[in-house]
Amino acid sequence: MSYEIAEAQLRKRGVSLESIASIVYQLQVPYHPELKQKDCLDSVISVLGKREVQYTLFTGIALDELAEKGALPQPLQAILEADEPLYGVDETMALGITSVFGMIGLTSLGYLDKVKPGIIGVLNDKTGKIHVFLDDLVAGIAAAASARIAHKNEGAKKYM
Repeated sequence: MSYEIAEAQLRKRGVSLESIASIVYQLQVPYHPELKQKDCLDSVISVLGKREVQYTLFTGIALDELAEKGALPQPLQAILEADEPLYGVDETMALGITSVFGMIGLTSLGYLDKVKPGIIGVLNDKTGKIHVFLDDLVAGIAAAASARIAHKNEGAKKYM
């Protein structure tokens, strides 16, 4: 399965791959001044090309959409409508995405979840829509794409 289905699902919910790549760029450019937006977009596409990332994304989006329709059983429906801070399942799913590229993604995910830059903040603040999962999953994709770039850093090889 290619990344196109995941991209279509994201776009349907108002998220472009470019908006995720912008977050990746912000995370990595201080360490890689030569970094280009296209490198970040390529990294996002690479992350979305992984089946386990796609399946996690599809599951989270489906839960958000069902919650918008009021179609989840209680108390889950009320928890998602309130975006209950202690729920944590959304962050756990995002951690699954970041773990594909190592622990460096974990610190980036924590930062992104706290600061909510770019599209992550837009999703988090959007009224009328439920993005309990999607904002964290987008942060997870950005953190994983950022970690992927960090792992490819030639400078790290000097320690080997």
